[in-house]
Amino acid sequence: MAYTELTEEQEMLRDMVREFAQNEIEPIAAEIDETCRYPIENIKKMAELGLLGIPFPEEYGGAGMDTISQAVALEEIARVCGSTCLSIAAHISLCATPIYLFGTEEQKQKYLVPLASGTSLGSFCLTEPDSGSDAGAAKTMAVKDGDSYILNGSKMFVTNAGVADYFVVFAKTNPEAGTKGLSGFIVEKVWDGIEVGKKEDKLGVRASDTRPVSFDNCRVPAENMLGEENKGFKQALTTLDGGRIGIGAMAVGLAQGAMEKAAAYSKEREAFGGPISSHQAIKWMLADMATEIQAARLMVHQAAHLRDNARPYTQEAAMAKLFASEVAMRVTKNAIQVYGGYGFTRDYPLERFWRDAKLTVIGEGTSEVLRLVISREMLKDY
Repeated sequence: MAYTELTEEQEMLRDMVREFAQNEIEPIAAEIDETCRYPIENIKKMAELGLLGIPFPEEYGGAGMDTISQAVALEEIARVCGSTCLSIAAHISLCATPIYLFGTEEQKQKYLVPLASGTSLGSFCLTEPDSGSDAGAAKTMAVKDGDSYILNGSKMFVTNAGVADYFVVFAKTNPEAGTKGLSGFIVEKVWDGIEVGKKEDKLGVRASDTRPVSFDNCRVPAENMLGEENKGFKQALTTLDGGRIGIGAMAVGLAQGAMEKAAAYSKEREAFGGPISSHQAIKWMLADMATEIQAARLMVHQAAHLRDNARPYTQEAAMAKLFASEVAMRVTKNAIQVYGGYGFTRDYPLERFWRDAKLTVIGEGTSEVLRLVISREMLKDY
């Protein structure tokens, strides 16, 4: 069954988030990008609106909605600010979701409830200096010691690291087993042996908090293991499948915001005797933007629809994220072109949209890795 249109509830959510984004997020988007300031005030307001727990049941502090609703909300936020969107996308998809999918009832009550309600924030620790796309090459170790595991190692590019209360961390519990020796843990930031490093100075999404995190003999109670020992690799892949829907939605939102600004500007800017929107070159550019954005949005929603209906969606999520992220790069680049020299300045938001869009072709699986995922899935049928 293919996804077709939004429900009335999803449309109401979209309108509510759009109003909030325009009134609260957009006015400070340029400032937080320039200063790299995490927008905690707006994160708290979004928590009060239930936006940090959209896809989780109400019994766990969530809004009781679905993945399509989450995608709709993320798109509206990214339409004005990529940094804010990434911050909550990582919180929902990468930290709260694996706890919901793989955690015990006790873990859900202790950690998911505050995460979904937004009273606590979360991070996801998978990438390491020598193992980005190759998660099986992780060197972080978790060694059993009585009723605990001793965690040692380093993670990098951890979104929300400086503001998170909880980390979902993947570490080797059987180093000889490769991908079959990885396990997931819920780690509290206040525990001894955890060091959060300096905030990264990034090209884009500069207001999202990205830092390295290191573990030095950090003692993690055995009860904080996610699921079974040595099953972490599959958990990480499942988590990333869902996360790709979120990044796809972010890419669609960035592209949509850039296109809207380019279209409005093209009707105001006059050259050669009339608005530049009257020239075929600009018309065709805008037409291509609108067409590709609509295709990307439908791909993201289709992947979300499959996930919500408990159907396989690995390939569709990879396709949606791959296509949407590359559309975002093209649309933001061409939106700058419509603005001409003004688009190249920081007086206008187009250069920020382009810088933010670059993250979407890297995070949650690079475009190159996603092509491997897609080809692997499709070749199963031949």
